[in-house]
Amino acid sequence: MDDLRADATRLDDLVPAGERPSRPTTLYIACGALARELVALKRATGWAELTITCLPAHWHNTPDKITPGVLRKIRSAGRSYDRISVIYGDCGTGGELDRALAAEGVERIPGPHCYQFFMGTADFQALADDEPGCFFLTDYLVRHFDRLIVKGLGLDRYPELLPDYFGNYTKVVHLAQIADSSLKMRAEKAAARLGLAFEYRLVGYGELGDFVAEAAGSSLSAGL
Repeated sequence: MDDLRADATRLDDLVPAGERPSRPTTLYIACGALARELVALKRATGWAELTITCLPAHWHNTPDKITPGVLRKIRSAGRSYDRISVIYGDCGTGGELDRALAAEGVERIPGPHCYQFFMGTADFQALADDEPGCFFLTDYLVRHFDRLIVKGLGLDRYPELLPDYFGNYTKVVHLAQIADSSLKMRAEKAAARLGLAFEYRLVGYGELGDFVAEAAGSSLSAGL
């Protein structure tokens, strides 16, 4: 999903014009794997002044594309927005993304990857320290497991590679953003496909939700 401007415009209608607080116009340049969650957070905060644009999620397989892609989005935005934020982890750029953003004067949500900001830094670090053999799935990765993991790693063609990729993992941990029994079932099947134990944690939007709500000057709706 390359651009969510149309979705953002439709969501503006959910908040009556007279009830919308005045906020700085803001552009979020985000990983496509976070598109669904950001649209939900925009709706929950009633943030009419927020525009979301996304880069391809599969660029995680070629992280050298991420920093140039983000910079193109920043520079093409010019002075169209009061504020620009980047919703990415480091995502394999080896610090290159942060160095580029510092030069541009653009902020990024803190954290090395989305697993940490969904789960929360303290909880994620504790689990990583206690059980370093966890393979994490977000709701996005559950939805696209076959395309990104099975086919993306060539396991459909070369199943003998499974131990090479996953032999050092002990379990799959589904960090769920929403309570969805069908997604949980698909995550369990994904764990079985990899020959790993399964753990489910409903973590919600975590620090991503906090970041958006704070930037919006709003609280999240109770139903989110």
